[in-house]
Amino acid sequence: MAIHVANDIERSDITQGTMNDDDEFDCSQRAQLLRAVVLGANDGLVSIASLMMGVGAVKDDTKAMVLTGIAGLVAGACSMAIGEFVSVYTQKDVELAQRTRRVRKNAGHEEETTNQRLKLPNPLQAAIASAFAFTIGGVVPLLAAAFIRRQHTLRLAVVAAAASLALVVLGGVGAVLGRTPMVKSSVRVLIGGWMAMAITFGLTKLIGTTGL
Repeated sequence: MAIHVANDIERSDITQGTMNDDDEFDCSQRAQLLRAVVLGANDGLVSIASLMMGVGAVKDDTKAMVLTGIAGLVAGACSMAIGEFVSVYTQKDVELAQRTRRVRKNAGHEEETTNQRLKLPNPLQAAIASAFAFTIGGVVPLLAAAFIRRQHTLRLAVVAAAASLALVVLGGVGAVLGRTPMVKSSVRVLIGGWMAMAITFGLTKLIGTTGL
């Protein structure tokens, strides 16, 4: 009877250990995907808002702003997807190479090392998540500009205001996910977005004014 109980306890410990490993693996994958989503949305928001502000600095045309934003949205989403896919795939290759070296070095623990699982998301899933998040972030300034047909100055102000509000929200989401101070994170993201929009607007305005 004691032997059976001991065996049951051992099997229970093994099962529990496997479940804990699976939970850790799933949490790590989820964290990687959330990182791709937050970064993708932030990049989409800042990139498209800055691009539209730059066009608005030299041309008083809603259609031109929106079309430029859409072109940037498509190009940016594709770029984010490709970049995330290559990045995650490269990380997987690096971890597999490190695992192979550990297996060769620790021949006595080969089975234990081989059974360890990679704590990385699927490259295709990460690419899709990043591209989708970039699109969602980039849609914010597009919608803001599309609803203001006239009053060019007001349209630029609405795009900047909508982008700023979305940046604060993204900063808060990133703080919650990363367990960092929310106010500090939101202010950091907001200032970074403002800098990107101001630099793009200023340089484009300068080039358009001087005719370079």
